Amino acid sequence: MSFKLPRHRRAQLIVSAIACLLAGTSAGITRAATLRIDASADTPAPQAAALQMGSAVAPDGATLGVNARYLTRNGAPWLPVMGEFHYSRTPASQWLAELQKMKAAGIDIVASYVMWNHHEEVAGKFDWKNQRDLRRFVQLAARAGLDVVVRVGPWAHAEVRYGGVPDWVVNSMPTRSNDPQYMALVEKLYREIGQQLKGQLWKDGGRVIGIQLENEYNLDGPGQGKAHIAALKKLALKAGLDVPYYTVTGWDGTIYPHGEVTPVFGGYPDEPWGTSTKELPPKETYAFRFDTRVSGDLGAQTAAHAPGSAEQDQDVTPFLGAEYGAGLPFMYRRRTVVSADDIASMLPVQLGSGVNLMGYYMFHGGRNPTGLGGTSMEESTLSGGYNDTTMISYDFQAPLGPDGQQRKVLEKLRPFHLFLHDFGARLAPMTVRKPETSPATPDDLNTARFAVRSAGERGFLFVNNHVRQYPMAAQQASQFEVKLPHQTLTLPSKPVDIADGAYFIWPLNLDLDGSNLRYATAQPVTLLDQGRAGVVAVFSASAGIPVELALDGVLAQQVKTNGASVLSDQGHLLVREIQPGTAAAVTVQRPGARPLTIVVLTPEQAQQLSVVQLAGQRRLVLSAQQTYVADGALQLRSVGNNEFRFAVYPPLPKQPHTDAAAAVLRAGGNDGLFQRFSIELPAKHISAQITPVRPAQQAAPIAIGGGARAAIQPAPESFKAAAAWRIDVAPEQLNGLDDALLQIDFVGDIGRLYAGTRMLDDWYYSGYPWQVSLRSPQTAAAQPLTVAVLPLRADAPIYLPRAARPDFGAASQVAELRGVSVLPVYRLRVTP
Repeated sequence: MSFKLPRHRRAQLIVSAIACLLAGTSAGITRAATLRIDASADTPAPQAAALQMGSAVAPDGATLGVNARYLTRNGAPWLPVMGEFHYSRTPASQWLAELQKMKAAGIDIVASYVMWNHHEEVAGKFDWKNQRDLRRFVQLAARAGLDVVVRVGPWAHAEVRYGGVPDWVVNSMPTRSNDPQYMALVEKLYREIGQQLKGQLWKDGGRVIGIQLENEYNLDGPGQGKAHIAALKKLALKAGLDVPYYTVTGWDGTIYPHGEVTPVFGGYPDEPWGTSTKELPPKETYAFRFDTRVSGDLGAQTAAHAPGSAEQDQDVTPFLGAEYGAGLPFMYRRRTVVSADDIASMLPVQLGSGVNLMGYYMFHGGRNPTGLGGTSMEESTLSGGYNDTTMISYDFQAPLGPDGQQRKVLEKLRPFHLFLHDFGARLAPMTVRKPETSPATPDDLNTARFAVRSAGERGFLFVNNHVRQYPMAAQQASQFEVKLPHQTLTLPSKPVDIADGAYFIWPLNLDLDGSNLRYATAQPVTLLDQGRAGVVAVFSASAGIPVELALDGVLAQQVKTNGASVLSDQGHLLVREIQPGTAAAVTVQRPGARPLTIVVLTPEQAQQLSVVQLAGQRRLVLSAQQTYVADGALQLRSVGNNEFRFAVYPPLPKQPHTDAAAAVLRAGGNDGLFQRFSIELPAKHISAQITPVRPAQQAAPIAIGGGARAAIQPAPESFKAAAAWRIDVAPEQLNGLDDALLQIDFVGDIGRLYAGTRMLDDWYYSGYPWQVSLRSPQTAAAQPLTVAVLPLRADAPIYLPRAARPDFGAASQVAELRGVSVLPVYRLRVTP
């Protein structure tokens, strides 16, 4: 991607380049000799957390706990992955499959807001049916194998109208305080939620393990602050919401009563809620944090006037995440597009900074339901909101789109999730170690960014050399020197180059079933315990860096390789020249021990790896298709490609069968350790007929205003200037498909898709693909469709990515429909 640096950043980089030259380096290249870090200090035992938890023992004796450093499950350290998915923004008929997809993506906990105005739009009339059926959603999450955190508000934000508080409440009384009238209504809301969750809590044998109170709450005054959060917790307990964990968001000066709740944190790669029409300076989310848990501006709607409670609680509460952006929303004045690497590169930073719950917002996109009488439910300056957001779409560029489509960012994130599933219990007790030299500010693009988490002689090295929209200096000829209590590790054995954009996690003295992996220049991904047959350890190569494994306590004759070299080096074995792939890179057979097999996948293969429960055991599945398990069968889903290929390890005990009537599943022999299969489903070519309806008119100038004093979305009557086209797709073309995605390629300000006068979806132009399912309950019977495009003015004071900015030439505006395509979505069910 090309971009133009802001003037102040160009000046900073010129100064930095001069400094580099004076220091014997050139701009964009850092010739580092050794990157040092001292991890020799003792790792103290974690303090008991000063937290008032709820009931944490399940009927079967399973326990949840927490100390000042990490969460526990059945007494063992627990470092789960949590992903946000709003049930009321997705049709209920899709919930189970989407939850199963999240589980297969490595999510352990699903979090969701209860948006008050989605349930009580009219005073006293609660709606818990269909798309608003919280109880059924929680039950399906349990069926998918997920724990649940319910964010009960009453104020949620979530880019929803009035933060989720119903209009009739906002219009008649003070909110977000202990006002008696307001709290009486909150008590009724919580009582309703309590009835929905009755029997579904952890103490009842259910999977609801946590409750979040309020959101981004930094108000302080009479009836506010700590007193309000304390009052909300009392109401939650009174409603029967007795759970192990109670949380509040901990950023932007949040205020809460110490000991009653634990703060959770977050960070985003950009600020779509900001007002700048330019690229922002480098964000804090790409820099390791050694002194604070707060990662920059997270878009709170109210301003803090003093440090919050979380700053005082760092030593007595664990570092938990809830809102690390798995994507970003598009807001009217700022339409930031993020890449998969922009998101995934934040993980080594967060984990290396001490995060012990990797929580995302959002992991699954959605669409706002329409209120009674057609009321739109989005945050908008028209209803006093700080931001303008799309009326229907809540896509968020999430790893799973609103229609369940898998995006590249999910593939980049999943290897980290698999790592946390199998190695998180080891990582959680480890403490953060700061390097000898680290960047002083987030816009230092030359100093190496790395950290270690360790306990005793064992640890993990975290490296990030990616900053969104800014080139990082390549760390040339680099080695890491990690001082541990009784040894110093230098890795790799020879210096390597760490390129701009690289990010990874490497192990230090990793115990692999009794064999000590001194270090590896590859990232651990998963462990597969096969009983007497031994253990398979799967790693991912780090792009551009030769794979090297150092083993302690192993003799050369006990090691077999697939063409790699083995040599002795200062008391340990060094395995080099490993070619990443699906074959066993190294097999270790120590006397009296089970075999250890180490597989090092390419980065691309690691991104295609899923670990699923299939045919009675955990198995590795490699496929470019979306992969998950439902009812004991492997589900493969593919957008636009009717050729399915997948590989399984350990091999399936018998030839599987599929639900494809017109195609045969072919066994393709072995690919290294993996058993290969392929099948080609009948191809579908779907056509869409486009008919112009009306040309665009001159759009009105964009007004400046609202709380942000920035560009505000055009008023509803401004849409009379939109161009429109009719879209006809013959429904019989969709027969035999799992879905079909209508992809609308337009250039303009705002796009809207209608069935008659009913809006189905909308989109702010940004260059990011706009897709809409033709099989969803909203669109399945909606024919014909109409797409309308409001012109984008050349003088629009909004931020667009440079690659998406139109060439207006002499024109004052643009409203074009460049094309409409329909992407077939194929699904294959494989029963072992």
